[in-house]
Order: sequence, then C-alpha cells, then structure tokens
Amino acid sequence: MKLKIFALILVLSVAFLCAQALAGGIQRIGTAGAQELRIPIGARSTALGGSAVADVSGVEALFWNPAGVALSQGTEAVFSYMSYIADINLGHVGVTTNLGDFGSLGASIKVLDVGDIQVTREDSPNEDNTTGEVFSPSFAVIGLTYARQMTDRVSFGISGMYISEKIMRESATGVAFDFGFMYEVGWSGLKFGTVMKNYGPNMRFDGPDFERVLLDPEFDPEAPARTLKTESATFDLPSYVQIGLSWTPYNLNGNRLSLLSTFQSNNYSPDEYKFGAEYCLNDVLFLRAGYSSDFRDEFGEAQSKTCIRGLTFGAGIKTTLGNTEIGLDYSWMSSEFFDDNQLFSLRFGF
Repeated sequence: MKLKIFALILVLSVAFLCAQALAGGIQRIGTAGAQELRIPIGARSTALGGSAVADVSGVEALFWNPAGVALSQGTEAVFSYMSYIADINLGHVGVTTNLGDFGSLGASIKVLDVGDIQVTREDSPNEDNTTGEVFSPSFAVIGLTYARQMTDRVSFGISGMYISEKIMRESATGVAFDFGFMYEVGWSGLKFGTVMKNYGPNMRFDGPDFERVLLDPEFDPEAPARTLKTESATFDLPSYVQIGLSWTPYNLNGNRLSLLSTFQSNNYSPDEYKFGAEYCLNDVLFLRAGYSSDFRDEFGEAQSKTCIRGLTFGAGIKTTLGNTEIGLDYSWMSSEFFDDNQLFSLRFGF
C-alpha cells in the first residue's frame, strides 16, 4: 500500500513538472546556461537516440537515469570519449558499485575540452584584432549518485552534481540534482522510467575582470582612484523531464530485441521525441539504432521546421577475461549544422 501511494505521488509530481516545463519551450531558448549538463555520455544510450531512460544500468545510468544505478551488479567502470561539434571534445569517467542492502553508489567526472582561443581586442594593432594571447575555457561536471532497489521491480536514484565553468579569469560554480525512478511491469519485459534532470539554483560568473579602476571627475582630482565592480546576470540551469518506456518482445537463449521510446519536455527549448532499438546476439554482439527529433522554427519562419538531431547508429561487443567483463561500444550521431558526432566507450565490470 505504501509503495502504491509513493508511486502515485511520484507520477503526479512528474505531471506537475512537465506542465511547468511546457510553460517554457521556444520562447525561452538561449536563456539557460551550463549546457555541458545536457551533453550525453555513453555509447549505448546515444546509439539508441537517447531513448534509454527506462532501460539503462551501470555507469551510463549516472547520466540517463540514476535509478538504473541500483541495477548494477558488482563494480563497473567506464571511460568515454566523444568528438563533439566545432572541434570540441568530451571526456568522461564513471564508476558504480553495488553495496548490497545499503544500495548502490556512483561517481563521475565529465570534462569539456574547447581548446585554445585567440584573444582579440578592438584596439589591437593587428589586422585581425588578435593580441597574440590565447585562453582555454574549461567546463567540468563532477557527480555523485545514490540509488536503491525499493522492491524487486522498483528502483529510485538521486544524483548531485558540482558544476565548474571558467573563461579567462572569470568563473562560475553551481550545483544541480537529478531524480530518477524505474519500474519493471513484469509483463513481456515492459519497463517504465522517468527522470527529472538539472534542477538547482541559478549560477553567475564572477572574477577580477568585472572590476574597473576609475577616476570620478566630480571628486577631488587629487583623490585616489576608485575601484568599481559590476555583476553579471544570473542564468538558469537547463532543466527538463523525461518519461520513457522499454519493451523486449523477443528474449531467448541470449538473443533479444528491445524497443525503446522517450518523451523529453524541455524547459528552455522545444520538446523532443526519442526512439531506439537494440538487438543482442548471443549476449556478445549488440546492434543499435535510434532517432531523436528536435523540431523548431528555422529563421523565425513558423511553417519551416528543421530537425536538429536525427538518426543514430551504434554497435557493441562484450567478452569476459578471467573474472572481468569487458565491453567496447561505439555510436554515431548525425548533426544538421556541424560534423557528425562519434562516441567510444570502454567498460570494465568486476
């Protein structure tokens, strides 16, 4: 009875948050920061078009649904690398471990490598306004997760993330939280999952370059200069809600077919619909495909729609070396305006 009441409260809470998120949408595009929180990790889930909210476990669950961490067996470590847009690269390291009746714990580090950028100034004597100096922006997210199976079919998880951004001498820090829930129906491999992501207080940039030393003409010219400091505006986190389903219509002797779908209600961009399919051969070889739609007005024309993210493909292989399970996964993601993305993941299970 208590479990049914909890599930009802959770579903109502998700519905309420979805309504709040739908209040945003297109009108709020570009008003949220810390976009590194939204960059996906994990070759399996990205190959499925990001539809794995209801069917994910281990380290990949740290990003997609923290409730899936509770389904981990033993200890798992994953190293991921993605070639992102505009020569930006993403590195990720994560580890999860099952602690029995206490639950499961997970930790991860995501680092965005933007590369070197030349400093330009209007008063530079160079024709291209460069000064000869370079700076390297840094963006990092450090996360901790706790998850637990409440029953043999229900699991719950929560993640806390520390966000760090630095551009030249200015920096911003903040915290964000994810809340996830997974439920296995018990019929034909049907699963339900929901997650609320990136909820936390606003962030603000600060640093010495916001200070200016000025001589106020209204004061005594012999008076010392005054230091004035301006403040940057605060920015919201890119929060959103996902609701997903997973169905395994075929599962026999290590061969299985899984079909997945997820609806994502964004607070600061149009909503998304994600679909994926995975076929496992002898529990060794995995073939995956997915599709993610993000339709929005192009150049302000109400009737012209552009798909920002489309088809995804991927494959994986799993083997055992002694007592260690090793998995290598790859995913390819199409992109409309930039080079297509590729992601590699190397997984170790102990």
